[in-house]
Amino acid sequence: MSVELEIGTDGIAVVTMSNPPVNAITVGDTWSLRDIFADLSTNPEIRAVVLTAEGKGFNAGIDIKEMQSTEGFEFLLGSGAACFAAFDQIYRTPVPVIAAVNGFAMGLGVGIVGSCDIVIASTKARFALPEVDNGALGCASHLAKLVPPMKLRQMVFTCEPISAQQLHEWGTVYKLTEPEDLLETALETARQIARKQQRVVRAAKVALNEIDIYELEKNYRLEQGHTYELNLHGDGPQARDAFVKGDRIVTR
Repeated sequence: MSVELEIGTDGIAVVTMSNPPVNAITVGDTWSLRDIFADLSTNPEIRAVVLTAEGKGFNAGIDIKEMQSTEGFEFLLGSGAACFAAFDQIYRTPVPVIAAVNGFAMGLGVGIVGSCDIVIASTKARFALPEVDNGALGCASHLAKLVPPMKLRQMVFTCEPISAQQLHEWGTVYKLTEPEDLLETALETARQIARKQQRVVRAAKVALNEIDIYELEKNYRLEQGHTYELNLHGDGPQARDAFVKGDRIVTR
């Protein structure tokens, strides 16, 4: 995957993920995403960040083929560490981060979106956690910010997706746009924020994180612990092998 960064003269940064055909993310790419947001966090000129993707989907989750490319749990553990670090860095970025979701956001993609502050989505976008189909758990902590409690349980157990339209009706998605208008709509929102007093906006971001009822750091670690147990039992490797062999379609 290529993760690109562009910073405008207005203090708005655009981070773009691109790994055709479905934007599945490798361990190395996940660390790169973390590093980019770490650098942005130390830049006093940044006023807002737009996080988006090229192609037909925002993010299809972790690269399962990479995870199954070697024996043992090297890529599994590496992915867990990288995802935790990337989500946490995005969440703690000291300016608002706007997720501009152009298509499917699956698994890890939901974690990325749930780590952001504002969600703007294309009418083509949909969100899902196929983790149970993958013999794993993860990012329910972040999905809990996007959907009501009982919907969360239904989505985790069935792995069925939800549309951006439904999330817009609930207020989770701030603006719903046609695909060709997505980036400009996100940039308009970023510009609106960038015109405000920078110190006040940064203070608001810190305060919102401090009063956040969703304990993402702790809860996501708990999910990871169950995932590691499932791998020791063999459920995780079995499900991932089936995916790699094409016996099962995980993304919907």
